[in-house]
Amino acid sequence: MFERRSLKWPITLGVMMIVLLVLILVGWVLLTLFGLGTAQNWGFYLTLLAVGTTSLVLVLVGVVMYLTLSVKAINLNRRQSNFMDSVTHELKSPIASLKLCLQTLNRHSVSAEEQASFFRFMLDDVERLDHLINHLLDAARLDRKPTDAEVEEIELSEFLHQCTEEVRLRYRSSEEAVTVHTEPSIVSARRVDIAMIFRNVIDNAFKYSDESRQVEVVSQVKDDRVITEIKDNGRGIPHRWRRKIFARFVRLGVELEREKPGTGLGLYIVDTLVRRLRGRVRVTDRSSGAGTTFEISLPGRRANGNEDSAARAEQNVKPSVSATTVVSK
Repeated sequence: MFERRSLKWPITLGVMMIVLLVLILVGWVLLTLFGLGTAQNWGFYLTLLAVGTTSLVLVLVGVVMYLTLSVKAINLNRRQSNFMDSVTHELKSPIASLKLCLQTLNRHSVSAEEQASFFRFMLDDVERLDHLINHLLDAARLDRKPTDAEVEEIELSEFLHQCTEEVRLRYRSSEEAVTVHTEPSIVSARRVDIAMIFRNVIDNAFKYSDESRQVEVVSQVKDDRVITEIKDNGRGIPHRWRRKIFARFVRLGVELEREKPGTGLGLYIVDTLVRRLRGRVRVTDRSSGAGTTFEISLPGRRANGNEDSAARAEQNVKPSVSATTVVSK
């Protein structure tokens, strides 16, 4: 395991080795060609040139591959270290808050109104811990592929309304802060997978929006695809990070200086599940004003009236799916 360190020395050493091998290769070719020009046995020198050049090229390729893998390993170790810092912080913060509330209730006489306030804070901390644990369990379950029995047809329009309303209530945002425009559509997937995908992305939109929060969810059917856009009015994501944020443990900035909670696993979970459903996810700038748009495209079709009514009735009967909502960019 690589220590948490700078990439300067591995890259410098790798470049020096590559330059040295190139010089040796050039020298070998020149010396062989010189010997070829003065010798009568050309076959021997041609064989020597071919074998030596091939060997040096293979060594050069090996050095380049080793350098590339070393850089990737160090970057992964950095992200894992950030992940440990994040999880440690996410665990300690609510535990410390719970401990403080319990100590206050135990040592001091407080009014009924203050007790209710403490209980509300404690419940928020417990929910925060529950979200974090569910988030880690979701990431651990990604390797298990769904069976055919778990796959069902889901009316996505109603599902998006439910997900958006749940996240809005948890962030205590007004109804004016969110807009949902959807067409009736059907996708085939596990309900828990769809819940993890959209609750994570919608949670991201609420979390990273400005104080004057404006979140928009738009879903429409195009040919055999259901395309859903989740838009926020935050600061946006730099272009160079728009693919990197879907890797494991990736978060923007310095871990211990962040104001937003998260583990760096949320978007990795989203990308993995979307690709498993033969879909795609991409990040773009919001078309009007500041912010980010997450576009999720899944195989699906338009729902007719009978399917729409049946799907809504089935969703009203089934209990809500528990899915993680602690996400980080």
